[in-house]
Amino acid sequence: MHLAYPAVLSALLFCTGLYGVLARRNAILVLMSVELMLNAVNLNLVAFDVWLSRTAEETLHSGQALTLFTIAIAAAEIGIGLAIVLAVHRNRGTADIDKLRDTAEGHDTPDDSATPAAEKAEATA
Repeated sequence: MHLAYPAVLSALLFCTGLYGVLARRNAILVLMSVELMLNAVNLNLVAFDVWLSRTAEETLHSGQALTLFTIAIAAAEIGIGLAIVLAVHRNRGTADIDKLRDTAEGHDTPDDSATPAAEKAEATA
């Protein structure tokens, strides 16, 4: 098989994952899109490893070893990412990334921004 076939498939998978990361608002779908991008990279690593092993006399299979490492890292990333998303969903009630970004930045109301921090502390005490 020619190298162009898995390379084109990998590029299509990566572009689909990139679109999913940039266009989606749900954190679960963003994590799935990142996983799709990692799988595209794995496909490229294996394809280039097979292509290079045909030309070289020594076969180290370093592309396949890197693929196994990438799979292990991706599994850990998905596990931790899902745990964080579930914890945020329990606390905030949503997994929408835009709403979470707004709460993390701490947008103040116009009345709160006009008073200095010292006056806020005295008013609450």
